[in-house]
Formats: sequence, C-alpha cells, structure tokens
Amino acid sequence: MLLLASLLVNRRVDTLLRTALDAVQGSALKPVTALPSAVRRRLAGTPIQIDGNVLDSDLQLLLRLEGFLPGEKKQSVASARANLLTASKLVAGPRRELLRVTELTVRGADGQLGARLYVPRSAPSSGGGLLVYFHGGGWVVGDLDSHDNYCRVLADDAGIRVLSVDYRLAPEAEAPVAAEDAIAAFSWAIEHAEDLGADPSYVGVGGDSAGGNLAAVVAQQCVRRNLPAPALQVLIYPAVDLVGRRPSRDLFAEGFFLTEEDINWYRDHYTPDPALRSDPMVSPLLAEDLSGLAPAHVVTAGFDPLRDEGNEYATRLTAAGVPTTHTCEPTMIHGFTTILALPGETQAAQNRLTAAIRASLNPAG
Repeated sequence: MLLLASLLVNRRVDTLLRTALDAVQGSALKPVTALPSAVRRRLAGTPIQIDGNVLDSDLQLLLRLEGFLPGEKKQSVASARANLLTASKLVAGPRRELLRVTELTVRGADGQLGARLYVPRSAPSSGGGLLVYFHGGGWVVGDLDSHDNYCRVLADDAGIRVLSVDYRLAPEAEAPVAAEDAIAAFSWAIEHAEDLGADPSYVGVGGDSAGGNLAAVVAQQCVRRNLPAPALQVLIYPAVDLVGRRPSRDLFAEGFFLTEEDINWYRDHYTPDPALRSDPMVSPLLAEDLSGLAPAHVVTAGFDPLRDEGNEYATRLTAAGVPTTHTCEPTMIHGFTTILALPGETQAAQNRLTAAIRASLNPAG
C-alpha cells in the first residue's frame, strides 16, 4: 500500500521505475505485474499510437524499465550476448516444468550442434508432433538458454515436442552457415523423428526473428533440394529481407526494443559481404518462386521495424498458393513471444500462437 500511495501521490515515475527494476533483479517482473492494471497503465505514460495501432501499456511500461531489455547501442559481440541472456531471464516468467528436457546433439552442416529436446507432460510416448526451433538474436546473439523457458512454454501449451537447435553464430560463422546448419538439423530431425517420439509427418520448423528467417530458408530449401518438407513453417516476426527497406523500419527505428542500429549491426556481422544479402539463403523474401512450400503460420507485430517485410512475405506465400495464416498482433513489439512474465495482451497473443501450432502439429488436436 505504501508503494501504491507513493506512485499515486508523488508521481515520480522515472525514479520509481528504476527502484522497481532494482527490486526485481532476482524475482523478475512479479512486483510490477502484481500492481493493479490501472496503476500499470498510469506508470506506462501517455499511450503511444503509431500507424493506427496503440502500443500495449504493459509493454510500454517494460520499455521504460531500463535494464530489462538489451540496450540500443551494441558495444561488442560478447557483451551483446551477455546482455541478451540477462534480459531474457528477467522477462522469461516462472520456469515451466515439463515431463522431460534432454540435452543432445544433432547434425549440422559441418559437424555436430548442441540441441535441447522439450517433452511436455501431455505428449504421447510416440507418434506426437515436433517443432524444430531456431532462436532469434540476429544470427549473432541468443542460444539454447536465452530461449529455454519460451521453448518450455511452447511445448507445454501446444502439447508437442520442441527441438531447439544451437546453430552457429556470426561473426565466427558468417552467412550462410547458420542457414546450412538449420537445413542439416531439420533434415536430421525428420530422419530421427521416431527416435524423438514424433511422427515424421508432424514435424514442423519454426523460429523467431533471425530464427524465423532460418525457418523460412529451411522451408524453401527443402523444396529446392528435394528434401523432406516440414508439415508447417512457423515464422514469428521473421527477418526476411536484408536488402529492401519498408515504412515500418522508419516508423519504429527507435524505442521499441529492436532498433535501426541493432538491425544494421546484426546484418553487418552476419553478412559482411553485401553481395550475399540478396541471396534467398539470406533474404528468403527475394526468392522468385514460393510455390510448393509447406503451409505457413506467420506472426508479425504492430510496433516492429520488421513488420512490413513479414507482412509482405505472408502475402507472397498466399499469392503463391501456399496455405498461409497470418496474424499481425497490432499492440505488440518485436520479441514479444519471449516476454512471458507479462499478463494481459502479451499473454493472449502468445496463446493465439500456441493454439495455431497445436491445431497443425498436434495429432491429438
């Protein structure tokens, strides 16, 4: 009550938000999310409306809590990786317990890759669905740990197994190494689906951001290389064009987690040779022919600089005859699926995504 009175009477919002951040370093967002929704909205500040969309107030509040999300300015690869891992733990929410989580290795393009298999309590012992998942992070940051709780929640809520793959990162491995790793890992998962407890006909591929890029590339290359195709491609706010520029890049260049500076920093590390950026192995939106690809579920966010390219890719898939469902979450930012500690609309958007995956990849429905 004292905290609430202080918030309402003194209205020293910036100072109070920093105090809240200090208090939640060990317990994540619980003290903030425990506040009444009206208080959270007031703390968030004046509603932000851009391009006809209004930013979710809880996300707006989170963006004000400096330190929860990685800083806009990238210093070094090592610090960027450490910052993302720290931030991901702060917003990951309570750890979801599953039937089993197993560390294993899968085939990459040049040797073995680390991977983690998530088995929910509701999954059958055999013949279930499986989603091969590639984490986001601009092909430079992120790993199995940064997306651990998200994969737990995804597996549990969708009722399927999730295989998270630790593909090689730039700048140590420049494009298209990550894409080749993703193709090899997905092919391995199809070959070993039964060993993993899955039905080979219910194996999908998915990822967020850079991982969505890799999932899109996998779906394309399975057709181009005559490889077994995924049952579904799940593209969550994917980066699909490293060459073109659309209005959302300017509308949301600053202040919405993923910035213009971030995008260029990731791009330059992943593709130091600009000539590679137009290759569909890097920019799947630039592929001439999208016909014959696996059914797609595309999710974009209203306050994401990558919004327009993701929307365009969904439109092109549909035009090419690919069965496609596309959901643009108008109040969300880039990265919202891994922000599991927030209630309200962020959770609702996450629920819509897992429901769509369950409907396509869970044989039990």
